[in-house]
Amino acid sequence: MTDKKNIRELDLSIAPYGMTKERNYEVVLLPWGATEPHNLHLPYMTDCILAHDIAVDAARLAREQYGVLSMVMPPVTMGAQNPGQRELPFCVHARYDTQRAILTDIVDSLHRQGFRRMLIVNGHGGNNFKNMIRDLTADYPDMLLAMSEWFRQARATDYFDAPEDHADELETSVMMYYHPELVRLDEAGEGTNRGFASEALRTGKVWLPRHWNMVSRDTGIGNPSLATAEKGRRFAEAVASGYAQFLNDFAKVDTVTDLYDPWG
Repeated sequence: MTDKKNIRELDLSIAPYGMTKERNYEVVLLPWGATEPHNLHLPYMTDCILAHDIAVDAARLAREQYGVLSMVMPPVTMGAQNPGQRELPFCVHARYDTQRAILTDIVDSLHRQGFRRMLIVNGHGGNNFKNMIRDLTADYPDMLLAMSEWFRQARATDYFDAPEDHADELETSVMMYYHPELVRLDEAGEGTNRGFASEALRTGKVWLPRHWNMVSRDTGIGNPSLATAEKGRRFAEAVASGYAQFLNDFAKVDTVTDLYDPWG
């Protein structure tokens, strides 16, 4: 868990201009989440909160271990939602065009200011940035844009007993580590869920969006009852450490040629 006194220069939500104008930032991190229910016990903003906290820890480690200076932007709250979820109170569905417009404006602003490396730290499984990045790479060929999903940066089964998908043991544990005051575990639903009847859909050979009201009774996918703050700490630290190593690698890249191994 990060002490805010030590991260002021790394977190734009608390950094002043008097500090940022004097520093040479090498990488920008953009947390991106969603506004949606997370079972009955986690905040609507869980995806935003966790993506931001992981990004800040990664930036801190990259500075401490490698001397890389990164800036973590405030999280984007607009996520793409499945049918059956977007009808629930206060759940916000952002269309592809909306997300693309937001990302384009952020990239355009940063590019204008001279920044050339950005990593999206995605906290919401419904978001998909690959085609947006392909388009933006054509428009900004000298800017390196990368994306990742923080919850896939370490093997969940190495840290949790029964990790699943949404407001589960994993997400609940990491929130208990960062913000225990926001977790009402005694109010959580069981996260009971069901899969597709079709084998092709069930195995991922064919895809269509899950109708959330058909697969979950409490919006959760996975039982959160086994969650602990200690499990969350171990997982979050592993994820942040992996990100810090990437930030060190990323900061060394000046042109696309630097991304690749030499020809044999």
